[in-house]
Amino acid sequence: MALRNAVLAALLEGPASGYDLAKIFDASVGNFWMATPQQLYRELERMEADGLIEATVVEQSRRPNKRVFTATAEGERVLREFTARAPRPTAIRDELMVQVQSVDAGDAEAVRAAVLERVEWSSAKLARYERLRLRELDGRTEEEHLARGERVGPYLTVRRGISLEQENVRWGEWVLTVLDRRAATRPAHR
Repeated sequence: MALRNAVLAALLEGPASGYDLAKIFDASVGNFWMATPQQLYRELERMEADGLIEATVVEQSRRPNKRVFTATAEGERVLREFTARAPRPTAIRDELMVQVQSVDAGDAEAVRAAVLERVEWSSAKLARYERLRLRELDGRTEEEHLARGERVGPYLTVRRGISLEQENVRWGEWVLTVLDRRAATRPAHR
């Protein structure tokens, strides 16, 4: 998937500046697609040149003018085309998994620290996703939102992010328990 598809999906929320899009990526799209602000700004330039988005300059009195982007008809066509094709399954490329795979030949304490850091990171993401989920519901029950909400896509993706981070926390805590038990039963080296 190209970054442009994620940008077009983010613009479904409405017109946005590059700064706004960076915040959207950090807050919602970031649960399934990562991009640095520099990557995002470069992609916006390419997308504008390709006619997928257009920019309107908004004058500001105490700040530099900003450019606000919207999807063009061509951008909407590209997004429809993207949603119509079957995606390829994602391959997991996670450095932590290689470290855990190698724990018996490596530094078990360093691997344990890395797993603990992942648990803490996933717990923080989980809390952020839960806030996003509640904001999406906007006081409605999940059933009401899913049946009658204006847009259901952001809610569905944040629920996926929640499931993923819950599993990351569960797995990490289990790994920590296993590593702690093994460390407790091993004789000390002399």
